[in-house]
Amino acid sequence: IPVLRRPTSSLDAVISVRPLDEREHLAFLAAQASASFLQTPAWGRVKSDWGRESLGWFRDDTLVGAALVLFRRLPKVGRSLAYLPEGPVIDWTGDDLDVWLAPLTAHLRAQGAFAVRMGPPVVMRRWSAEQVKAGIADETVHWLGDVPPLERSQTGARVVAQLHELGWRPQ
Repeated sequence: IPVLRRPTSSLDAVISVRPLDEREHLAFLAAQASASFLQTPAWGRVKSDWGRESLGWFRDDTLVGAALVLFRRLPKVGRSLAYLPEGPVIDWTGDDLDVWLAPLTAHLRAQGAFAVRMGPPVVMRRWSAEQVKAGIADETVHWLGDVPPLERSQTGARVVAQLHELGWRPQ
């Protein structure tokens, strides 16, 4: 969970974050090759004990990213944990994630968030079904990480490294 801070990227003005209505949010998700159902406005309604907000990232007036943010308010403190399950739906392949995340954290801080938890939808490693079956049968294997992966994702590794550099901490 990062410490919320002022945006520092020189490109902050290029991408801005603002609330979306559900129609815009769903239309953006429908246009993507892949997006988790946990990032739909409907999931926010299912999590009725959480506050929710649909957010959009805009470059000029073009919607280029979206997220469902769930807010869990702490009693007596008046501040919230902001949670983006399996999101946000942004371009995770670039070399400057701060361009995307700085305006997000600034917006969430203004909403009263003290911390942000997110689940970037990037793959780190892949295993074949045969590898998983063999791992389950092997008494020395206690978790999937004990089985060497079939492939490792350079994009996933780059995302993890950038998040670490930006002060985000893994779960």
